[in-house]
Amino acid sequence: MSVYEKLLSVQDSKYKEFQSKLVPNISPDTMIGVRTPQMRSIAKELFGTQAGLDFLKELPHNYYEENIIHFFMISMIKDFEECVGEVERFLPFVDCWPVCDQSSPKIFKKNHGKLLPHIKSWIASEHVYTARFGMRILMNEFLDTDFKTEYLEWVAAKRGEDYYLKMMVAWFFATALAKQYEASLMFMENHCLAPWTHNKAIQKALESYRVSDEHKALLRTLRI
Repeated sequence: MSVYEKLLSVQDSKYKEFQSKLVPNISPDTMIGVRTPQMRSIAKELFGTQAGLDFLKELPHNYYEENIIHFFMISMIKDFEECVGEVERFLPFVDCWPVCDQSSPKIFKKNHGKLLPHIKSWIASEHVYTARFGMRILMNEFLDTDFKTEYLEWVAAKRGEDYYLKMMVAWFFATALAKQYEASLMFMENHCLAPWTHNKAIQKALESYRVSDEHKALLRTLRI
């Protein structure tokens, strides 16, 4: 049974209708309508098999869910160099935020030193979802013990008019305000972000339970 046939066997038309509204920038015709746990199950079933290896070679895919399964499988690769190679081969085909955002390779956590140059390169990409992926991985992996202020500079310097790119910058800084408040506050006080993104970052920080009431009070005064 092909991946497409596996997906069809668990298709939910009502869920497809719901999902298509959340991802308006791709055609509903490219969606089958499958929930995330079922896609994860298919990815686990395929991973390490010959059918799975053959599927990873089949780019581009025709369906949104095939892309998600593809990225789920990449996230299970245990060799860092192989994983990064597959990520970089796949990123140019990522065309929407759910495909971009749902995969976080486990091997990245053990290889921060080797990962950083790739993240910097991804963020610099002109391809929206490659840049978004780079910023999300930086947010997930480097806003805690391995944090450096220069990482905020990488994201603050990113410019573009695409909504999903700007939202990722805002999401990154809202998270930074929760985890590295003093360092990230300077970027807000100095208006280092584009105005729309600046205000959206503050909005998301104000909505976060991880930001203290005291910090939120100050952030409200910084809105443009």
